[in-house]
Amino acid sequence: MFEFAWPLLFLALPLPLLVYWAWRPAPRGGGGVLRVAFAGEFADLGTAGPAAPGSRAPLALAALGWLLLVSAAARPQWLGEPIEQTVSGRDLMLAVDLSGSMDIEDFVVNREVSNRLEAVKRVATAFIERRTGDRVGLILFGEQAYLQVPLTFDRKTVQNLLDEAVIGLAGDKTAIGDAIGLAIKRLRDNPADQRVLILLSDGANTAGQVQPLQAAELAAREGLKIYTIGVGADEMIVRDFFGTRRVNPSEDLDEATMTAIAEKTGGRYFRARNTEELDQIYALLDQLEPSSRDAQYFRPRDELYPWPLGLALLAGVSALWLRGRNAA
Repeated sequence: MFEFAWPLLFLALPLPLLVYWAWRPAPRGGGGVLRVAFAGEFADLGTAGPAAPGSRAPLALAALGWLLLVSAAARPQWLGEPIEQTVSGRDLMLAVDLSGSMDIEDFVVNREVSNRLEAVKRVATAFIERRTGDRVGLILFGEQAYLQVPLTFDRKTVQNLLDEAVIGLAGDKTAIGDAIGLAIKRLRDNPADQRVLILLSDGANTAGQVQPLQAAELAAREGLKIYTIGVGADEMIVRDFFGTRRVNPSEDLDEATMTAIAEKTGGRYFRARNTEELDQIYALLDQLEPSSRDAQYFRPRDELYPWPLGLALLAGVSALWLRGRNAA
């Protein structure tokens, strides 16, 4: 798309005519007479004939040069296709439990039995994709907590590294308090109204240097809002030597602590017993902590003024050359 950045400058086009009319020489009067002693020498010159056809060329080139000069001053530009510009939204950290209990197969993904981590990966990946405008980070924790991805707008990288996470990578135990403490450290310098931590776990705190409730109190003072998600089915059928029996695979889940963490920081606790509930929880989180949907766009601009400016210079030089040749 072509446009002029300063089109009002075209109002200057009639300026040379205004100057010509304003500075027009005064009409001849009969008051004064210049007497030339050698006036007779001009008698042989006769009267001036009509202007030569080429005498108007300098004037036409000068007019063209002025038009080009004003066009260059109006800043002609070529606008490219609109490009979406990233809008700064929330700083959202996702903490995922990789302890040994996440290997329990009590979820169904695409009609196939799956362990808890694979179900979390599938749903969390879609959730990350929807966080347009937010910076997303990833913490993986087990016996220890690791910052897998710092806060970034590159949601694809977060998705890929979450997909590559494996059970036991950070140890078989669960350090919920350390994961919260690491999130506080990474989010401390960010705006207080934009810090959010989503913590997924299927057990109780069995490792780490910091107790979960102590970490939650510190998070509340730092303005970090924590949403906790307890993962795991209420019952599943297992086979043993005596046949089949029903067991509770989530008996180790410390729902009281997970609820207290969320309440202390102004968040909420959710229970995900299956993939459908996990999907619903993430959809609800999208409503509770909406991402920045008002995308901004910019269009790359290529300045074109050197072209009319160069042509104006060429027209001016040509007009002066023709005028000099006609005078000779």
